[in-house]
Amino acid sequence: MRAGLSEADAHADPFVQFGRWLKDALDADLPLANAMTLATVAEDGAPDARIVLLKGVEHGGFVFYTNYESRKGRQLAARPQACLVFLWSPLERQVRIEGRIEKVSAADSDAYFASRPLGARRSACASNQSAVVPNRDFLESKVKAIGDNPARPAHWGGYRLKPGRIEFWQGRADRLHDRLLYTTRPGGWKIERLAP
Repeated sequence: MRAGLSEADAHADPFVQFGRWLKDALDADLPLANAMTLATVAEDGAPDARIVLLKGVEHGGFVFYTNYESRKGRQLAARPQACLVFLWSPLERQVRIEGRIEKVSAADSDAYFASRPLGARRSACASNQSAVVPNRDFLESKVKAIGDNPARPAHWGGYRLKPGRIEFWQGRADRLHDRLLYTTRPGGWKIERLAP
C-alpha cells in the first residue's frame, strides 16, 4: 500500500477511486472501515467534529444518518456545508471530502431505518440526541416504552454530502507523501498534486 499514489494510477472519477480505497480497507479487515469524521461549523463559527458511519455512496454523494435535531443536525440546517475525513492508518491512507449537505429523501430514510436492528430503531425513537438527561435509567425507560415495530421518527434521517473537493493522501516512508486533490469543474473533475 505504501507504493504511493500517482496520477497515472488514480482513477479520473474520485468516486471510483474512493470505492477502490474503501474496498482495500474492508479487504484488510480494518475495524469500522466506514467510520468518518464529520466536521461542521457551530453557531459561533467554531469547528465541531465527531465520528459517524458512511452508509452509502450514491447520487453523487456520501450518505450518513442521524438525528436532525441533534447538535450536528442543527449546525447542518444553519450551514449546510461539511467536511468528512476517513483515516485508514494501517494502510497509511486518508481521504478528505468537502462539500454541501442535503437531506436524502424520506423514502430512503424510511428504507434505511427499517433495515436497522430493533434496538437501534428504538434508540433513535427514544433519544433526544445531544440533550441533557437526568440519568441512564431515564433513557432506558424511554426505550422500553417503544413498541416492537417503531416507525421512523420525523426527527431522524439521512444526509448526503455532495463534494466539491476530494483529497486522497497516501503515506510514504520518506514522508514525501502523495496528495491528489480532485475539484469539480464544468464537465468533470480536475486532478492536481499537492505538496505534502
